[in-house]
Amino acid sequence: MNRRACLLVGCALSVACSEVQTSATPSGTGAGGGTTAATSSAATGSGGGLTGEWVTLIEGNWELPPLDEDYWCATTTVTEDMYVRAFRALAPIGTHHTVVSKSNGGEPDGEFPCGASTLADEMIFASGVGTNDLIFPPGVAMEIKAGTQILLNLHLFNTSSSPINGLSGALVQTIPLEEVQQRAEVIFAGSVAIIIPPMSAGDTDGWCEFPADATVMTVWPHMHQYGTKMKVIHESGAGDVTLHEGPFSFTEQLNYEIDPVVVHGGERVHVYCEYQNTSNATVTFGDSSTQEMCFAGLYRYPALNDGLFCDLPLN
Repeated sequence: MNRRACLLVGCALSVACSEVQTSATPSGTGAGGGTTAATSSAATGSGGGLTGEWVTLIEGNWELPPLDEDYWCATTTVTEDMYVRAFRALAPIGTHHTVVSKSNGGEPDGEFPCGASTLADEMIFASGVGTNDLIFPPGVAMEIKAGTQILLNLHLFNTSSSPINGLSGALVQTIPLEEVQQRAEVIFAGSVAIIIPPMSAGDTDGWCEFPADATVMTVWPHMHQYGTKMKVIHESGAGDVTLHEGPFSFTEQLNYEIDPVVVHGGERVHVYCEYQNTSNATVTFGDSSTQEMCFAGLYRYPALNDGLFCDLPLN
């Protein structure tokens, strides 16, 4: 895993002169100067809702002493091809964030202590505190082949004076192969260049240049407790399009479903983050809740398979 991948894993853990806005943003003009083309919302049932049952993809049992922070991982191997249309986080109190990734396997399945950088080859789902269901449009699914090993990375944080324990993981809904029209993936855009002086406001920005045409359908903003606002813009020759703009809440890290937007090869998605440091210490990038992140998870199709992370400004 490359250096940038190791950095991002600690967090994880989306038209000409018009805007596509989330429900957190009032209607009006945007970065491109146009009017609102569509309004998106936190995903609650794209394409008319789901009819299948939720099944467990992977889960892990954990326990944590008082006032402690740690990581716990689990692995399981898929026995038949799966085409995942929706994800749901299983995240009881103490689950800071969840990262689900996959690889060709080769290691024994089980549960074990791990670290922020423990991740398989390709991420497929991430969630934070309060993350809602991630539901793709009809015909869009993530492909998980038989023999694939799923890795669950749990960042656990106990702020209480008593021990806690729980069962955390990810649930999925699937569709049959004959219904799959597009294969989806997730990539992350943002910045690790974060320095916020004590008792001060701060900001940072980063970007993602697409290597080929792809359609963005969902945006998942991720910051920590000092994050106040994120803005995600598709920059194109025809005019900027706002994919997401709104306040950030650490306790309600939602997936925002948008009207699908085509980003052409060579075009960028730019991510802007704002903070308010209410502590007496300088806040920098890091995986702890007392540090900060600036990342937008972009769920897109078709899968371009060009890596998990876009170029990240380091200073």
